[in-house]
Amino acid sequence: MTRKPARMYRKVEGQIYTRREYMGGVPTCRVTQFDTGNLHAEFPVSLSLGTEEAAQIRDIALEAARVSAVRVLERAAPNEFHLKVRRFPHQILREHKMAMGAGADRISDGMRGAFGKPVGHAVRANIGAELLTIYTTPAHLEDAKEALRKASHKLPVPTRVIVSRPTA
Repeated sequence: MTRKPARMYRKVEGQIYTRREYMGGVPTCRVTQFDTGNLHAEFPVSLSLGTEEAAQIRDIALEAARVSAVRVLERAAPNEFHLKVRRFPHQILREHKMAMGAGADRISDGMRGAFGKPVGHAVRANIGAELLTIYTTPAHLEDAKEALRKASHKLPVPTRVIVSRPTA
C-alpha cells in the first residue's frame, strides 16, 4: 500500500489514540535522534521553531525537518550547536486499507468495521507549540535561523522562529 497524502492527517480531530499496549502492529517512530550536535556545551542563544496553527505533524515530516536543519548546521557551525526535537509523536494514525482495482468489490466489505490499522505516528501540536530548538553561540545566530527556515519547509503547518537569549 502506498502512503496517503499528509493532508489526510493534518487536522486535529477526534479522540487521541496513544495506548500501544492495546494494539498490535504499530510501526516504529521514524525520528531517529531527539538530541543532535554538541550535547555537553552550554550555549547562550536558543532559537525555536513554533507553530502558528494547531495541526498534526507526522513523524516522517518531523524527521525530514530535523535532518534538513542538522545538514545546514553541520556545514556552517560544526560542533557549535545543539539541536533538540521538543515533541514526541505519541498519536498513532490509523488507516482503513481498502482493496483497489478490478474485482475489488467482491473482496472488500466497504466501510463495515472501518476502525483502521495503525500506519504511523504524529505529533499533536497546538498554536505556539515549539517543535525544534537550536542552542548555539551568537556568532552562528544567522546560520541557526537559516537552518530553522529550511526545516520549516518540511512541515505541513505555518511556523515562525522564536529567538531567546538568557538574561545572565
